[in-house]
Amino acid sequence: MRIAVFGLGYVGCVTGACLAQMGHEVCGVDISPSKVRMINDGRAPLREKGIERLVRQVVRAGRFRASLEAGEAMEGAEVSLVCVGTPSRRGGGANLAYLFRAVKEIGMALRLRHSPHTVAVRSTVPPGTMERLVIPALERSARKKAGARFEVCFHPEFLREGSSIEDFFHPSRNVIGVARAEGAERFVQLWRPIKAPLFVTSLKVAEMVKYADNAFHALKVAFANELGALAKSVGSDSREVIRIFIEDRKLNISPLYLKPGFAFGGPCLPKDLRALGRMGKAAGLDIPLLESILRSNQCHLNRARELILATGERRVSVLGLVFKSDTDDLRESPSCQLVKALVEGGKQVKVYDPQVDLARLIGANRAYVESALPELPRLLVGSLEEALASSQVIVIAGHHPEFAGVARKLKRGQTAIDLVGLPDPGPAARARIEGLCW
Repeated sequence: MRIAVFGLGYVGCVTGACLAQMGHEVCGVDISPSKVRMINDGRAPLREKGIERLVRQVVRAGRFRASLEAGEAMEGAEVSLVCVGTPSRRGGGANLAYLFRAVKEIGMALRLRHSPHTVAVRSTVPPGTMERLVIPALERSARKKAGARFEVCFHPEFLREGSSIEDFFHPSRNVIGVARAEGAERFVQLWRPIKAPLFVTSLKVAEMVKYADNAFHALKVAFANELGALAKSVGSDSREVIRIFIEDRKLNISPLYLKPGFAFGGPCLPKDLRALGRMGKAAGLDIPLLESILRSNQCHLNRARELILATGERRVSVLGLVFKSDTDDLRESPSCQLVKALVEGGKQVKVYDPQVDLARLIGANRAYVESALPELPRLLVGSLEEALASSQVIVIAGHHPEFAGVARKLKRGQTAIDLVGLPDPGPAARARIEGLCW
C-alpha cells in the first residue's frame, strides 16, 4: 500500500519505517524541517534501538521519505496514519491541536479524491474524541461523509520507547476501533502479517484500551514503590517480597480480579488494607495509593446505591449477600453494606441468597451480621420466586448459578440492576437490565 504518516516523532517515525520494511511505500509528514531533512538523508530524528539502521535501509530502498506538505504525502495514498502528539494542557486535559491540524489537512486532500481511503488515528485521545470531534472535523474538511468516500479507524499504539521496533513486529495484540465494521477490511489487512491477536472493536473501546494500559502500568510502578517503602520501614527486603509475589501467576499476575463488577469485601482484603495504612502512619510514610483503595471501594459501593435509588422505586430485592460465591461468609460483604444503605434510604428490601442459612451462622460470621445488619432475619426470603414476586427493582449482587436466568424471568414493570456482570441474556432481556459498569 501507499501510506501517509502524520507526525514523525517516536510513534510516527517507527511506524513509518517499520511499515516500509514490510514492503509498503510510506511518506511521512511533519512540521519540523529538520526532521523531514534527516529522514530524507537516511537518518533517524530520534534515539531508539535499531531505528538508525532501519531508516537508512528503507530510505535507500525508496520506500520511506518525508515531506512538509500533506498533499504530497496523501497523493495516491490508500491509508493515512495520524501519529501526532497529544500532550497535556494546563489542568490535565489532552491538547488535540496537532491532531486537528493533521485531520484538517487530510480532509482537504480527500476533497478531490475518488478512490477509497482509510484515516486511522494512532495518537492517544480521550474516549469519544473520534466520534464527537475527529469524524465531524474530517467530514467538514473533506466535504464528504465518513463511510461514503473514506473510512475512519482508531488504532492505538503499544510501543515502548527503547524497544519500539521489537514491539511493532511482536506486539501483545493489535487493536482496531472502527466506525463501520464493513468498511474496515482494508485497514485490517494492513496488519494481518503481524502475528499477534487482532481485536476489531468500537472506537470508544479502542480509545479506552490505551488509557487502561498506561494507567495500569503506572499503578504497578506506584504499587511496587509504596510497598517497597513500607517493606523497608519494617526491615523487609522489598525486592525479595516482589520476586516471590510475581511468581503467583494464578492470582497476582493473572486476569483474576481484573473484571468490572461490584465492590470487594470479605474477612481479608479490607482488614489488611487498614493494617497497611496503619503501618504507613506508624512509619511516617505517605502511601496515598494503598491508603486510597478502601476509599475507592466505598465510592464504588456508593455508585451502586445511587444507581438503585435513582430508579425511584420503593420495593427492591437483592440477590446475593455473601462476599464470594460458594461460601456463606458475610463478613464485610459489600452486599450487606448495600442492603443496610437501602434500608436506611427507606426502601422495602427483600434479600435472597441460597448460601445463607441464619441457623448455621456461627462465630465471627454470625457476630458480624448481628452487628452490621441486625435486620437481616426479617429481610431474608427463602426462594428466588419469593424475591421476584412483588419487587419493582431486582438487584443482582452475587454470582450464584441460580441468578443467571433472572433477566428472562422479569415481569412487566420490573427492572434489573446487574452489579456483577452476568452472562449476556440476549437482546430481548438486555433492554431491561442496567449494569453498574456497563
